[in-house]
Amino acid sequence: MATYNLKINGKIRQVNVDPATPMLWVLRDHLDLTGTKYGCGIAQCGACTVHLEGTAVRSCQLPVSVVGKQAITTIEGLSTKGDHPVQKAWLEHDVAQCGYCQAGQMMTAASLLKSNPNPSDEEIEAQMSGNICRCGTYLRIKEAVKSAAKK
Repeated sequence: MATYNLKINGKIRQVNVDPATPMLWVLRDHLDLTGTKYGCGIAQCGACTVHLEGTAVRSCQLPVSVVGKQAITTIEGLSTKGDHPVQKAWLEHDVAQCGYCQAGQMMTAASLLKSNPNPSDEEIEAQMSGNICRCGTYLRIKEAVKSAAKK
């Protein structure tokens, strides 16, 4: 076990965990930040996506020991009031059905728009292709990303 001081959603949080513990489990089990979901455990579905210094990463394969002083943002930290342009666009386009993948989808979209504020359809599809939606709301996701880009 080791003690880590992690910058999560703008606050320093201390945890005592095994260095190999994936950030997904640190967030969910040790910090009660359950918006980040477990999907596949092998970084293929995108449900566990968080931001590491603003870049979308899969938390299920990110050991706590490699985070260091880098800032992590979860869906809970994307906006304190749920008014991030991506969150608003998700509501506007009624994207969620079951909702399970949506936190990961939104985190990937927010990272995309931060690095590319006006992505083409092809760029949206390429960036979002690593996030699986079992309900198949891909067209609404793309429209929501395009809408958020305009805000």
